[in-house]
Amino acid sequence: MLFFAQNRTSHTPCGSSKMNKKVEIPAVALGATTIFLTWILGPLLSGGHDAIYRWNGSASTLFVPAALDFSLFWLVLTCFLLIACKRGRLRVAIWSGILLFTPWIEIKNWSSLSGNTPSPALTRTLLGAAILGLALLVLLWRPSFEIWFERIVHFASVLLVFAAVLGVFFLVELGWFGWQARALDVRRTIDDSEIRHSHSVAQSGAARLPKVVWIIFDELSYRQVYEHRFPGVKLPAFDRIGKQSSVFTDVIPAGLSTAQVIPTLMTGVLLDKIRSSPDGQLSVHHQASGEWKRFNEHDTVFQDAIYDGYGTAVAGWYNPYCRILPEVLDQCFWTYNRAAPNGILPNRTAFANLLGPLHYATEAGRTKEELTAGYDISDYREILNAADRMLGDPSMSLVLIHLPVPHPPGKYNRHTNQFTTTNSTYIDNLALADECLDHIQSELEQSGHWDSSSVLIMGDHSWRTILEHSLTKEELEASDGGHFDTRPFYLVKLPYQVTGITIDTPFATVNTRRLLDRLLTHSLSSPEDLHNWTQHLQPAKIGEYQGTVLP
Repeated sequence: MLFFAQNRTSHTPCGSSKMNKKVEIPAVALGATTIFLTWILGPLLSGGHDAIYRWNGSASTLFVPAALDFSLFWLVLTCFLLIACKRGRLRVAIWSGILLFTPWIEIKNWSSLSGNTPSPALTRTLLGAAILGLALLVLLWRPSFEIWFERIVHFASVLLVFAAVLGVFFLVELGWFGWQARALDVRRTIDDSEIRHSHSVAQSGAARLPKVVWIIFDELSYRQVYEHRFPGVKLPAFDRIGKQSSVFTDVIPAGLSTAQVIPTLMTGVLLDKIRSSPDGQLSVHHQASGEWKRFNEHDTVFQDAIYDGYGTAVAGWYNPYCRILPEVLDQCFWTYNRAAPNGILPNRTAFANLLGPLHYATEAGRTKEELTAGYDISDYREILNAADRMLGDPSMSLVLIHLPVPHPPGKYNRHTNQFTTTNSTYIDNLALADECLDHIQSELEQSGHWDSSSVLIMGDHSWRTILEHSLTKEELEASDGGHFDTRPFYLVKLPYQVTGITIDTPFATVNTRRLLDRLLTHSLSSPEDLHNWTQHLQPAKIGEYQGTVLP
């Protein structure tokens, strides 16, 4: 009670003197800004630095808009609080707005920092309640309410001053991380005029080597392609290639997260977590030893390929391949044009991104899916164009192509054979993956490389129905009510293979590097060799999925 005993009717957050006013109001405004805009700064300050790691624009386009949005909001709110020093309905409206909108903002903060999407009904309810409460307080305001109102405002002011300390810490940390990220390798390509490794002599013979083409269709399910295909869906490319390839029916995935699975596939070591430093460099956590280590590009299948005289190339999605593999790739292209969790986009200028968070915050859930689908369509086209150049280059003998299909959200209409951002499903995306596979085969046939090439086609993980917030009627039917089948797609076509077989032996995808090494050295000359080799492998024991970051 002593806390509220001081001058209840005369107290305002403006302080008792001009000096206090100059200090207290900006401090209260800073505290409120910290609470209201944590969702903008949080993704840039998180321990895993995922937003930085996956950023394919300049560091300034990521950090500057966030810092300016924070500063401008702080300045505007300070002005409003100065206006609110005078008692009356305007003061009631300003302070009631700050207090009533806080629960809605906290849900936004939680969503941004955790990666979980709250129920649209909950967010709409909180927002509606805030608007309604604000309107009622302003309309029904009576002078007799002032004593209790000022008590609440005073208490809130004290809490906001403490929050301001956290805001100062956030700003200092933002500046420090932005400084560290200033040298972020923003280039999305590496071409053979910029080779960083010293295998030019070996590369001169790469044109004479048969190609090894490694295709990763993100989230491609074996069950949906071959075992339990949705009625009426036609996948002619998968059917055609399956008849001349070795199809694995019991594949054990290396995890559930693309961020963790891809490094596992490249290194052949089971990794269960990843994290980035503020400068965008990758560290990985080894499941067996429990140790964190810096990702070593020279301990990957691409280094193996260099030793065997191959030219190496990657056209990929989501993972910053060109940044983490610069010394073992002759050609590289990667892209990930989706918005950061705070709505900032990599393909815009810093100035254009100033309103990005505001636009993103006001979008409805379905609209955000449509925006994401649009970004994925752009990524798909860019990756496929880069892949065409690499496949047509005879010196690029090991080519990895990682594509954002059939990964949700839906981005294709299988009935019209057109890209779309609405009314599309995972099943539609399967049809797009089939069309893409047909295109890649045609490119290799036109260059005379298809028959002689080794081709590995796989999903990094299966269709993650357990992570979908909502499945359409068609998707529920295709997945038997949302059942999660863990088996990703896995197929190998050996050079000049014309007869298809199935391999039912359990096969862990952590062995992908070992398989590619044998394809690079031509150690598997027939489907029977491949089948016998898989039978001598010890399947890795995969525990619970522990991927920390999902695309």
